Amino acid sequence: MAGLDSMVSASPWRTFRWHRGQRHYSGSFWSATERDLVIYESRLELARLLFADFDRSVQRILAQPFLLRAEVAGALRKHVPDYLLLTSTGPLVVDVKPRQRAMNPDNVFVFGWTRQAVESRGWRYEVWSEPPHAELENVRFLAGYRRGWLFDEELLGQLHAANLDGATLAAACRSRPDRPAPQVRAAVLHLLWRQHFTVDLTRPLAGAHVLRMST
Repeated sequence: MAGLDSMVSASPWRTFRWHRGQRHYSGSFWSATERDLVIYESRLELARLLFADFDRSVQRILAQPFLLRAEVAGALRKHVPDYLLLTSTGPLVVDVKPRQRAMNPDNVFVFGWTRQAVESRGWRYEVWSEPPHAELENVRFLAGYRRGWLFDEELLGQLHAANLDGATLAAACRSRPDRPAPQVRAAVLHLLWRQHFTVDLTRPLAGAHVLRMST
């Protein structure tokens, strides 16, 4: 397997074609982590991108990062993982597959030898399937506030410095009456995206959610 430096600077191993009637929903996602577009081949891959972009431990997101070749059971096998995430705890190789298809024996076989090859290098490997619905919808909603340059840094600093630990989301959005309410609300949601504040994302986001300061 090639070194990380060459993977980081390389283009995706393969790209996707778009055509009328195609079965897969592919496209490009603007990642706040990358400050660039990252490709995806399905809506489930897009969901994984959202979670990676939201994860503070993720420092780089690389799509279709490399072609993995290995001799398995006397035959040469090939596989291109979906993503390589460079995290604060080391590289994480990700394959994205719907839960039902992930249990298919052919896919189980591919994921098995892929895991062995990846972990033999000291990296981590995961097969990622559908996340909890409420959590996905919350992260998808907050992703709308991920573009940091759109927000007033002075206001963000005031909100971050304010004593909002234990306040409800609704109260936080009313905490700067000297500013336009939509501007304050958007800034609070941007800070939630950046996880300066955290809330329970296992249930649909609402005004009664309680904010906690990140440690």
